Amino acid sequence: MKYVDVFRDAKLAHQLAQHIHQQADPERHYRLMEFCGGHTHAVFRYGLPALLPDNVELVHGPGCPVCVLPVTRLEQALELSRLPEVILCSYGDMLRVPAGKGQSLLKARADGADIRMLYSPLEALTLAQQHPERQVVFFAIGFETTTPPTAVLIQRADEMGISNLSVLCNHVLTPAAMHAILTPSEGEATAIDGFIGPAHVSTVIGSEAYAPFPRQFGKPVVIAGFEPLDLLQAISMLVGQLNRHEARVENQFSWAVTPGGNPKARALVEQVFERRDSFEWRGLGEVPASALKIRPEYARYDAEQRFELSAPRAREHPACECPAVLRGQKRPDQCRLFGTPCTPDNPLGACMVSSEGACAAWYRYNRGRIAMQERE
Repeated sequence: MKYVDVFRDAKLAHQLAQHIHQQADPERHYRLMEFCGGHTHAVFRYGLPALLPDNVELVHGPGCPVCVLPVTRLEQALELSRLPEVILCSYGDMLRVPAGKGQSLLKARADGADIRMLYSPLEALTLAQQHPERQVVFFAIGFETTTPPTAVLIQRADEMGISNLSVLCNHVLTPAAMHAILTPSEGEATAIDGFIGPAHVSTVIGSEAYAPFPRQFGKPVVIAGFEPLDLLQAISMLVGQLNRHEARVENQFSWAVTPGGNPKARALVEQVFERRDSFEWRGLGEVPASALKIRPEYARYDAEQRFELSAPRAREHPACECPAVLRGQKRPDQCRLFGTPCTPDNPLGACMVSSEGACAAWYRYNRGRIAMQERE
């Protein structure tokens, strides 16, 4: 594929891997977190762990928006979907995430709730126009990359005078989650030597957003793309910094990421949203200033204000290890539900739902190897 194949060149990949082998100090262990679920998927898809020295370990982070949404927010969406006047809509992966008592939006739809799958937030606007007698609620999730389209939806609804549309906002912030991994409110911090930063998020927020991590925590950050050569180069850059006892932000994806990010997208988000004081994350607990809410100027589009939503107490499967996987403290295969009975066809935890989830990626790309090891 033109423009992509050059980043998947096997010969170059092996040369980069050989260079990492030469760089890695045999006297130390390197634990590098790829924050984004897209990176986790690419790591397994291209078999990168097999190319790395044993003492260079990739740790999977909480950068999957479906995975980090707490069950309580999903229960609120289920509550809305049961209202007869409501059409609830969201992205496809969100429909399969398990809630309490075996429920999910997909099962609620099978029971008669009007729940629609969207590919773009603007489809919610079309639904609102087609059904003026109903209330259309967009169950919005995602990191900084999906926030600007939700802002466009709200502003466009306002310009068009649409009154039967609202948003249940669950947009979250990458740097706040990275901060929480290093300084958790409960338990021990995850041992991380450096971060691989997500390229797509960084095109919006810019590389300067990661400056506190080298300065305050002494942790280097390398922003990387999603192809195998991108990731191998980023790993080499991180190992090089650690060997030199350096900690700074480097930008491997320099053709798209700038220090300040995308000023238009950031201004748009700033017009429509403001930071919440605190937000609950699956696996990280309550994290201060880690998510967005709709500004008072657009309160009529805020589902949390339009509807009287309860604060449900819901529990995940008691044996599910998604929280520890999201903190980088356990591998997916260290969960006793992994593979049996928790699979992508029968997910018991959120990390097995989305293709960006660490458990789903492990299952898809490592299942054959694990079965072979068990036979041996």
